[in-house]
Amino acid sequence: MDITDVVEFEIGGTHYALDITLAREIVEMVPITPIPRAASHIAGIINLRGEITTILNLNRLLGLPEKTNAETRKIIILVSEAANGSNTGIIVDDVHAVLRVGNDDVVEMDETMAKEAYVKGIIRASTDEKTTKTQDENLIIWIDLQKVIEEEVKKI
Repeated sequence: MDITDVVEFEIGGTHYALDITLAREIVEMVPITPIPRAASHIAGIINLRGEITTILNLNRLLGLPEKTNAETRKIIILVSEAANGSNTGIIVDDVHAVLRVGNDDVVEMDETMAKEAYVKGIIRASTDEKTTKTQDENLIIWIDLQKVIEEEVKKI
C-alpha cells in the first residue's frame, strides 16, 4: 500500500490537501506588496529572507470564497519545481496538519471531474475520539496544485 504525506489546509471553511513534496515551508502571513495590473489571483510579492517570492491568492485562483479573518492565514511556500522554477507561495486561511494518507483513505474522482476541478481525490480523514469533527470535516479535497499552476501559466 502506498503512503503519501499531504498538508491539510483550509479555505473558506472547507478542508483541502496538497502533496507535502510541493511545500517548502509554511510561514505566517506578512505584508504583501501588490503588483499593479496583475491578475486578480496574484496577491503580490514578499521578500522572504532575501528572495522575492510571488504570492498567489489560492481562493481566487480556485474560485472559492475568501475569509475575512486574517489572524489564522498562512502562506505555503512551494518548492520551485512546483511553480515552474519560480519562488511562489499560496495564501490559505489556515494550515491544520500533515497527514499520512494510504490508498484506502482516498476516493478517486472520475476522470472528467478530476480534470475540470483539479482534484486528485477525496481523502477520508480518520477521526479520533478526541476530535469533534463533523462528517463534512472528515472529507478533505486533495487538489492537484501543480496542474492548477501549470494551467495558469498557460493563460499568461
